[in-house]
Amino acid sequence: MSERDLYIAAYDIRSPRRLRAVLKAVKGHATGGQKSAYECFLTPAERRGLLGDLDEAIEPDEDRVLLIRLDPRSRVHTLGIAEEPQDPPFFYCG
Repeated sequence: MSERDLYIAAYDIRSPRRLRAVLKAVKGHATGGQKSAYECFLTPAERRGLLGDLDEAIEPDEDRVLLIRLDPRSRVHTLGIAEEPQDPPFFYCG
């Protein structure tokens, strides 16, 4: 099994139809998050698949999507009642 890296997926989508498509794609990989920023643990293949889905869903002249890999050497800091992101032992995409 490939090791997953932690990413933050964030987006700003202008069309409600495209927003639903992007939200569905991102939430299919998300382990946590809120509104338009989600934590995703991804293998390289999962990352390519998510980027392909996002590329099909957005309009590049109007929408913005960021997929940022967090440095695995960095410590995760949480505030308030937030829980540290966890890579589950298995993940169902679908």
